[in-house]
This record gives sequence, C-alpha cells and structure tokens, in this order.
Amino acid sequence: MAVPKKRTSKSKSRSRKSLWMNKAIFATQKSLSLAKSLISGKSTNFIYAKSLQNYK
Repeated sequence: MAVPKKRTSKSKSRSRKSLWMNKAIFATQKSLSLAKSLISGKSTNFIYAKSLQNYK
C-alpha cells in the first residue's frame, strides 16, 4: 500500500537551497577571478594560445 511521504521541514529545505546558492556563488566568483587574471595577463592556471596563428 502506498504511503504519502512526509513533508520536508522549512529548515531542511532552506539549508539545501542555501548550499545550492553557495555553490553557484562560488562558481561565479571563481570564473570572474579567472577572467580578470586572463585580462591582466597574470594567469598561471589556465593554458590558452595568445594568438590565432597557433591554430593555423
């Protein structure tokens, strides 16, 4: 016999939502930092070709 699931408490759902949001915030901060380092030319952990002549 099917039994309905219990309702998730507000604190549990809010904590899960905050974890999800914190992951997103961390990812945006990391990508923004990488973009800033690429623009300034001080990037050490991202390998890319500086000119298109390497691809020809």
